[in-house]
Amino acid sequence: MPQKLEKPEKPEKDPGTATAVERALDILESTAQRREGLSNSEISRKLGIPKSSASYILRVLDRRGYLRRDAQNGRYRLGLKVLSLGKDAQAGVDLAEVALPFMRALSEKIGMTVHLAVLDQGEAVYVEKVEAPGFFKVNTWVGRRMYLHSTSVGKSLLAWMPKAEAEAILRQQGLKKRTPKTITSVPRLVAELDRVRELGHSVDDEENSLGARCLGAPIFDVGGNVAAALGVSGTLTQTDENNMTRIVEALKDAARKISRQTIKTGVLGS
Repeated sequence: MPQKLEKPEKPEKDPGTATAVERALDILESTAQRREGLSNSEISRKLGIPKSSASYILRVLDRRGYLRRDAQNGRYRLGLKVLSLGKDAQAGVDLAEVALPFMRALSEKIGMTVHLAVLDQGEAVYVEKVEAPGFFKVNTWVGRRMYLHSTSVGKSLLAWMPKAEAEAILRQQGLKKRTPKTITSVPRLVAELDRVRELGHSVDDEENSLGARCLGAPIFDVGGNVAAALGVSGTLTQTDENNMTRIVEALKDAARKISRQTIKTGVLGS
């Protein structure tokens, strides 16, 4: 019996960046659902993607470590890169859940907005926020990325990491001038970080946004490494000399409690 020939695949027009991204995500999600993995042909049929397009996306995902191809059967499974990203994301979510009650108590005590930030790719990323009541609203949100050199949480993240690592991040990211008060000199910022370690807290004195003063404190893991930073933001009046000592002590106390609780619950590792 003559073998049935498959019709040659018609070349696909450029689907555009958005479509390619959606297809890549569809491939990752479909592969995650099949423990034994999926072949190029199966992915093409399942998702309705031309083989040529699926093949290109699969090669990119394999090269970047998001998928891995079994050399024996040609099937694709999730790669270690996806697993590591999931672990990091889950750690951030777990940390935020543990910290939230302490953040709420701190915000209620001092009447200021409270942020929880972690380091990601040379920037501070907010993973939780508690908004203070009142007219002064801080233009931030969970997921917002902030500079390290001009924010209190960023300075706390930098101050307790190895000096060479901190300086490498600063060289790579640069010291963008956010306001006339932003520190834009590496030697001056290094001296500032020495002061942060000595005092146990950091200050952003209108360095990221005029009219706002922010304070930060480190959160440590069981190994004594900085894992996150707790920050409070308010007006210059809220953080004047009469209130500063009370705010700093409340902030540092909350950061210590979060450190102890996250270590106790295993969120920051063992």
